[in-house]
Amino acid sequence: MGGADDTAPLAELLDERQHLIDVARWMLGAGAAAEEAVTETYRRWYGLTDDERTGISDPRIWLTKSTGTICLARLSAPARQPPGPEEVDADAGIEPDLALSEEISNVLLNALDALSPSERAAFVLNDVFAMPPRTVADIVGRTPQECAELAESARRSLRAGRAHPTPPHQHDRIVRAVRQACALNDVTHLVSLLSRHAIAFFDGGGKIRALTRPVHGDQHVAQALLTLLASRSRTTLHLIAANGRTAIVVRHHDQVAAVISFDITDQRVTHVWAVLNPDKLRGWNRPHPPADGHGAVRHG
Repeated sequence: MGGADDTAPLAELLDERQHLIDVARWMLGAGAAAEEAVTETYRRWYGLTDDERTGISDPRIWLTKSTGTICLARLSAPARQPPGPEEVDADAGIEPDLALSEEISNVLLNALDALSPSERAAFVLNDVFAMPPRTVADIVGRTPQECAELAESARRSLRAGRAHPTPPHQHDRIVRAVRQACALNDVTHLVSLLSRHAIAFFDGGGKIRALTRPVHGDQHVAQALLTLLASRSRTTLHLIAANGRTAIVVRHHDQVAAVISFDITDQRVTHVWAVLNPDKLRGWNRPHPPADGHGAVRHG
C-alpha cells in the first residue's frame, strides 16, 4: 500500500489487514472491539489528505501504530465492560479464525487481561509483533526504556500468574531431559516432553534474527528448539538456576547466546521462553562460566 491511490497487490492488502486484526485481537481480545479498532484505523488513514498519505514512507507501520494507539485508548477507558448478550449473539455465527486460534491461547489471553493497559500494549507490540522500540514508545506514550520496563513487568506477571507450579525436583528432571533430547537431536523424545499445546516465545529484541511470533504445538515447538540448538562447534548447553528454576543456558564461543526457561504442568512443558536479545544477556556474559553443578553437554 503506498501513495494516494493505494495501489498494491490484493494479497498484500489482505495480509496487511490481517496483521492489524491480529494486533487488535492480541490487545483487546477476540470479538467486535478488535474489528472496530481496525475499522477506525482505516477511517483515520482515509481521513488523511492525498499529500499526507503520499508522504508516509511505510503505510503498514503507520497503520500498526494507529491500531495500537486506538487499542490502548480503549484498554485505558474507565468503563471497559464485558460484551453484552447482543454482542455474544452477534458473534455466535462467525467461524473462528483458524490462524488466530493458533496464534492466541485462551490461557495467555486470560493472563493478558490481568495486565495494566500499558503493560499489555508494551508486551504485545514488543514480544509478540517485534515492533521497533521507538514505535512501541510512540504508541504507549512512554520512552523506549520505560516501555522495556513495562514489557519486562508484563513477562514477570505472566509467569507469576500461571498456576499449578511443578515441584522443583520434577521441573529439574524434565528440563534435564529436554536438554538431552536437544543435544542428541532426538525429536521423538523431545515431543514426548512437551504438552500438545505447548507455546514457545523467542525474544530477539530486534537484535538477532529470531522468530518474531510464538510457535504453537508440540511438533512445531520441538522443531523450533532443535533448529535453534542445532549442533555447532564450540556450542554448549548448560543447566543452571534462573529465577529459582532450572533453565538451559546456551554458550557459543564462551559467550552466553541464549537463556531458555520452561513452564511445566502435569509432567509436560507448556511454555518455552527463549531470551536471545544480546542486551538482556549482558549480565550472563562474565569472564568465566558460572558454576552450575550440572556440567554441560557439548556439541561438536
